[in-house]
Amino acid sequence: MASTEPPEMATPPSTTTHNSNNTETIRSYWRCSKQDFLPEHSFQSWTNYAAALSETWPRFKDRLRSRSDDATEIDEIRKESENEMKRCLNWWDLVWFGFGAVVGAGIFVLTGQEAHKHAGPAIVLSYAASGVSAMLSVFCYTEFAIEIPVAGGSFAYLRIELGDFAAFIAAGNILLESIVGSAAVARAWTSYFTSLLNRPSNSLRIHTALTPGYNLLDPIAVAVLAIAATIAATSTRKTSYLNWIASAINTFVILFVIVLGFCHSDAANLSPFLPYGVPGIFKAAAIVYFAYGGFDSLATMAEETKNPSKDIPIGLVGSMSMITVIYCLMALSLSMMQKYTEIDQNAAFSVAFESVGLKWAKYVVAFGALKGMTTVLLMGTLGQGRYTTHIARAHMIPPWFALVHPKTGTPINATLLITISASCIAFFSSLDVLSSLLSISTLFIFMMMAVALLVRRYYVREITPKQNLFKLVSFLLLIVASSMGTSAYWALRPNGWFGYTITVPLWFLATLGLSLFLPQQRVPKVWGVPLVPWLPSLSIATNIFLMGSLETSAFVRFGICTLVMLIYYVFFGLHATYDTAHKQVTKKMQSMMGNIEPLENDGP
Repeated sequence: MASTEPPEMATPPSTTTHNSNNTETIRSYWRCSKQDFLPEHSFQSWTNYAAALSETWPRFKDRLRSRSDDATEIDEIRKESENEMKRCLNWWDLVWFGFGAVVGAGIFVLTGQEAHKHAGPAIVLSYAASGVSAMLSVFCYTEFAIEIPVAGGSFAYLRIELGDFAAFIAAGNILLESIVGSAAVARAWTSYFTSLLNRPSNSLRIHTALTPGYNLLDPIAVAVLAIAATIAATSTRKTSYLNWIASAINTFVILFVIVLGFCHSDAANLSPFLPYGVPGIFKAAAIVYFAYGGFDSLATMAEETKNPSKDIPIGLVGSMSMITVIYCLMALSLSMMQKYTEIDQNAAFSVAFESVGLKWAKYVVAFGALKGMTTVLLMGTLGQGRYTTHIARAHMIPPWFALVHPKTGTPINATLLITISASCIAFFSSLDVLSSLLSISTLFIFMMMAVALLVRRYYVREITPKQNLFKLVSFLLLIVASSMGTSAYWALRPNGWFGYTITVPLWFLATLGLSLFLPQQRVPKVWGVPLVPWLPSLSIATNIFLMGSLETSAFVRFGICTLVMLIYYVFFGLHATYDTAHKQVTKKMQSMMGNIEPLENDGP
């Protein structure tokens, strides 16, 4: 077996180098060499790569057991970016950032789609259920973001608590969520733009003979993504100012929709309230969860926040509470304006106002929806670029994507990666194909975040006794298994009850056991999730339950994407992260020996 300590690279990534005259030379940001993409020892030659592949299994076991720590994520791997991101945001920026990142295609497009197909007037309950589940995840994100204020968000948190492999699975889903989410919003932007022009929803798309769902090409979506990326890459602070203005306009439109909608409502449209039964509520809830998905990008802005311990809780919890109420009111007003069977699936609010005789209001709503979706794209691009930057810092993707531009203080390379990938998908794929795939990816990550929160509270390496670790793992497995059992029984027997007499008590007893038989090993320094372990355990259960409410096709697409991620990991990510981790260990040992050596040389 080859050595586990790869030698130093000939040209390590750094901002500066020195020539023979000792004069400093600034390395260009716009560089593109093999060392920028594949600097690790395993990729320096075909011989090295063959040797690395022969060690795949022992390296996988090493990465499976490995854990990062707070100091490494906050300080050490940030150096891979060469330049610092600028701390320029406060709680006010984050509240509007949350509003701009979340309120967009979800409420304006998916509301009509899911009310028509799955929930009927009960779509308001679907938004309430998704909102409760999202708020539980918000609590988990907030605690982590305060204590680990880095751009990596959930990727960094999972890398610390669940290890490198779990973090990679999360990283793949984060990138998938980012790319698919941007593509979905861009497609919805085109639909509302055609509504504003008073044209059929697909009139600006190119019709082809490809497979249905992929046969309407959308060049406008690609153009919108390119513009949003250009603005986001210029300056975080200027993007925040632009978001304030756009969100203010969006807020006016939302109030307009709610007030005018209720003024032209008809309670008779709420009957029947449950045309598709209770299962329809949760099937729709799993899809419209997409509408809440943008809040996790707030955690990625922690590295650019002036006072994370104060600003992040206000920004996250404040914005999400406000958004949940707004979503429920908007969904209710739509259901009362128009019969669910007549709701348009592409531009629901615009068509609903036209149906009650307010044709002019259709254009106001379409304009506001465009504004909302534009801010979602803009804020999403900011957050996604920062996720990708931290993933690249850990070398799970090439470190070239971790570079931060010295003048703008933004990760331009990472932003380009997300934008180009999203543009390719948005050009071909329809919204319904994208939304189901996005929801399952988002729910999976939020479930893992709740597990990581429980691990953080109840386990500290080299301190927690082994018997307590065994108890923790056992209780967590029971919580996850019972939640999966409840979800599966609901999907197979929606009108049954016997299965719940087993799965629900099992979940309750596992959570109770965690509370009674394990002492918490870590207390949050500033702000923590209340009612631990109950709220994180409930978050696990609700996220898994909503995942189980999705259609089989969503799991098939999710499985295919996960398989592609694992193939990439075996042939690239595993070896890159292994080399990087062991190189860091070697440096630390050399540093320690350097500090000890002078003491050994001191003598009389």
